Amino acid sequence: MDDLISLLVQVLIAMTCAFAANILVPRQVPGKLLGLVLIGLIGVFVGQWVADYLLQQYSFSLPWLTWSFQGVPLVPSIIGSTIVLYIVTAFLSWGRYGNR
Repeated sequence: MDDLISLLVQVLIAMTCAFAANILVPRQVPGKLLGLVLIGLIGVFVGQWVADYLLQQYSFSLPWLTWSFQGVPLVPSIIGSTIVLYIVTAFLSWGRYGNR
C-alpha cells in the first residue's frame, strides 16, 4: 500500500512539474492530462539524471539541486519537464509544418 501511495505522490509531483514547465514554455500540451503526466514523469527522470550527473561529475554544491519532496528533486524535475515539453512540442510542430 505504501508503494501505491508513493507512486501516486510521485505522479502528482510530476504533473505539478509539467504544469510549471507549461507556464515557463507556454505551449499546448499534447494529450491533455495523460500528456501532462507523461511529460512530468519523463521530466522528473531527465532532471534527476542531469542533477545527479552534475553533482557527481562536477561536485556542484548548489542547495536547490537537492531540494526534494518524497524523494523527487523539485527544481531539477521542473527543469527536466521544461526541456521535455519543449522537445516534444518542437518535434510535433516540426512534423506538422513538414507535411505541407
